[in-house]
Amino acid sequence: MPEDIASLIDTIISTGETLAEEVEVFIAGGESVSAELKRTKIGIAAGSYAVGLGIRTIDHGHIGASGTSDPSAWRKCLDAAISSGTLATPQEWGGLPLSSVREQPLLSFDPEVWVKAEIAEAAIYQMLTGAEEYPVNVTSGSADISTGYLSLANSHGVRYSTKKSSFSVSLEAISDQSTGYEFDQSVRMSVDPVNVGKMAAFFAHHGRSGEDIPTGDYSLVLSPMAFAQLLGSVFVPAVNGRSVHAGRSKLANSLGEVVADTSISIFDDPFRNYGPGSTCWDAEGVPTRRIDIVRDGVLTEFLYDLKTGYRYGKSSTGSALRSGYGGSPGIGYHNLVFDGPRSGIRDEPAIYVHDVVGAHTANPMSGDFSVEISNPSWIENGDFGKPVRKAMYAGNVFDLLKNIEGLGHGERVIGSMVLPEVRLSGQRIIGV
Repeated sequence: MPEDIASLIDTIISTGETLAEEVEVFIAGGESVSAELKRTKIGIAAGSYAVGLGIRTIDHGHIGASGTSDPSAWRKCLDAAISSGTLATPQEWGGLPLSSVREQPLLSFDPEVWVKAEIAEAAIYQMLTGAEEYPVNVTSGSADISTGYLSLANSHGVRYSTKKSSFSVSLEAISDQSTGYEFDQSVRMSVDPVNVGKMAAFFAHHGRSGEDIPTGDYSLVLSPMAFAQLLGSVFVPAVNGRSVHAGRSKLANSLGEVVADTSISIFDDPFRNYGPGSTCWDAEGVPTRRIDIVRDGVLTEFLYDLKTGYRYGKSSTGSALRSGYGGSPGIGYHNLVFDGPRSGIRDEPAIYVHDVVGAHTANPMSGDFSVEISNPSWIENGDFGKPVRKAMYAGNVFDLLKNIEGLGHGERVIGSMVLPEVRLSGQRIIGV
């Protein structure tokens, strides 16, 4: 951690200990650059550098938190955290963790990622080159590069720091009334802008002559992007310990039971090399570990942070995450991996679904959903065949996990999920 940051942290903690039993300090800083494409014009956002400070205090079970984008205003931030704690309802609290993580390899950082405007701009032109393979109009695109550091410390001696890097690109195209979208992301400089442009243009061009499909039950192949939408809207909240104990999870009483096809395992791997969420410690300083949420189809574990664990008599699973420097941590996953035997799931006819629209409207308690499918197409002879006109896909996420026919070779990183293509049987498609 930078020397001036370390000194600031020590000052905040020593002052905070005179006001509360425990103090936690989180600092995130970094630089970024973006290139935006709107039709034919490219705009470059000048490289920016930002630092954010978050402080959490705990005193007799009263938890307070505050954040600021101006670390020099740390005293006001500390006082605000103390004040918010006095208004909070006290809860069972067993203390912040002691320092225990010795090795802290940089799992989500690549020193070859350079935050330069010319690299972001070049990525835009590469996507446009890829899109030229099909007669489409490009409507928008973006390229974002960032590097930064995270530092976490508390009054029990925790002093952890790590670095992060990210490179992402996306493009959207249109042909007649058909649109196509694709993106790529990585901790490294390994994104493929040309392919992103090519595939966005392909989906836009291919979908122009989509045919109606009668309502019925079909075998589907969901892309990692489509599958991530459904998992994130229903399954992820269902294994959140807070939802489980608040009566908002259908899986609350399912530990030890089969909840997916017995060939499937779902786990959080915080040590995945170059994983976007890889880390040796969570947002509260708890050492991370692999969490086998579902093993061979059986639900084995829920996710907890310290606050939820203490409240319900459970241990933290090292699953605390921060969405920013302000506020308190919440429960999440680091790198959610969906795994099982791989096969040629495109060998037999099925409907391929590139993306879905409306997954956020799924019922997280029941698992029911009704979404519009984007860029659907028949799979014929292992490749894209006749396109399908837009249709609706209705079902239940908990049920579809049990109807998996196979997982495709390869995988993609979507956010912090690592997913393959998934083949499902008996899925309801509603023609529109």
